[in-house]
Amino acid sequence: MKQSRRDFFRRTSCAALGMAAINAGFDKLGLISAFAQQPAVTNYKALVCIFLSGGNDPNNMIVPLDTTGYTAYSSVRGTAGLAIPQANLLPITPPSIGTPFGLHPSLAGLQNLWNQQKLAVVCNVGPLVQPLTRTQYRSGAPRPPQLFSHSDQVALWESPRADQKPSLGWGGRVADFAKVFNTGSVFPMVTSISGQSLFAIGQLTRPLAVGTGALNQVLVLNGFNTTPESLARRSSFDYLRTLDLTLSNISAASSTTQQALDISASLAVDPTLTTVFPNTGLGNQLKQVAKIMKLNLTGSTINLNRQIFFTSIGGFDTHQNQIAGQAGLFTQLNGAMTAFYNATVELGIQDRVTTFTLSDFGRTFRPSGSGGSVGSDHAWANHHFVMGASVLGGNFYGVPTSNGTVYPTLQLSGPDDTDSAGRWIPTGAVDQYAATLATWLGVQSSDIPTIFPLIGRFATPNLGFLM
Repeated sequence: MKQSRRDFFRRTSCAALGMAAINAGFDKLGLISAFAQQPAVTNYKALVCIFLSGGNDPNNMIVPLDTTGYTAYSSVRGTAGLAIPQANLLPITPPSIGTPFGLHPSLAGLQNLWNQQKLAVVCNVGPLVQPLTRTQYRSGAPRPPQLFSHSDQVALWESPRADQKPSLGWGGRVADFAKVFNTGSVFPMVTSISGQSLFAIGQLTRPLAVGTGALNQVLVLNGFNTTPESLARRSSFDYLRTLDLTLSNISAASSTTQQALDISASLAVDPTLTTVFPNTGLGNQLKQVAKIMKLNLTGSTINLNRQIFFTSIGGFDTHQNQIAGQAGLFTQLNGAMTAFYNATVELGIQDRVTTFTLSDFGRTFRPSGSGGSVGSDHAWANHHFVMGASVLGGNFYGVPTSNGTVYPTLQLSGPDDTDSAGRWIPTGAVDQYAATLATWLGVQSSDIPTIFPLIGRFATPNLGFLM
């Protein structure tokens, strides 16, 4: 069956701007001079985002193990059956706090990476318009719109600012400023293995979206074969792209068509890996990321010095059955992240790839429901994992809370709570978390405020968890 040009674009999910649009965008954003000032780069680096869709509960992911901290935790969660037994938690001790904590018992592989100093935790981070205390929050100080709403908070976690409805993602905006590192490549800098996401869309950057099948089968142009009729049709198809190039719309469409075909040709090989990945949704997504990285590093068709990837795992909206549900999800996360780190070691790029998590929001410290159906409700701040050999691992990072550490006080109606449910107010902003990752990727410090317009409202643009 013949496939139209429009169908091909839709199926590949690859949208590239025409040169006229690109030039207009450069002039509009003043990016020509910024790009010209970027230093020459030949080393490879990549960011890999894992979105924990639904709102992961951080309060059972990382639990205080000292007597005072665990007592505060179990007194609120234990009576409802939401507390993890102290003996089951996997011990870690962050030097920045000096007291022991425990990872969820399903995260043994990540505990091992923590012990190797390849994994860090960024604590109590979330969308912020400005730094905010409990008193300021309760007096009506500016805060992100539609707090505790899934769709709105997903958008704010993926966008470069929290004070307005977003249309661009911070991953895409980072790619806008890092494109110069990839001069000469037609392959998109941002690749999603989990459909389209706001995170991946920039002013100049449009992502490539692929599935988890064999790479040489994910972007195939169907409808042509080796018959004389088919060859003639393909010749005409190619010839049409050389016509009317002085018309900007036609030129952009023809350029997009050619880019799609070039990308398809770049994925003509499906690389193999020695590392064994779990056969799960996230495991297969991260395996695909590793295969694209290998093809880029060992082939001659992609030629990227910088890449950004988006993956996700769903099911974290745990209003009920959280103990069993979160254990299963963390088992998948643990297996996929551990395998992916091992794959970067296999490829020799473990210090050039940084993997990090995002999620809609945290969840309430106070349980919802009771018995076997117990869970937790939508909240705000969350803790996140950052993994890689360039991570200053084995420690907690962030902005101090009311108790002087980056880990919030586990107290309902306490100094870090928005109300009486344990919805922790973020002390670290998404802007700071993302800017730290962007800086490591190579974005110049002078460009960070352009990507993250609110970054100047916070004490530092870099949370210090990367070398």
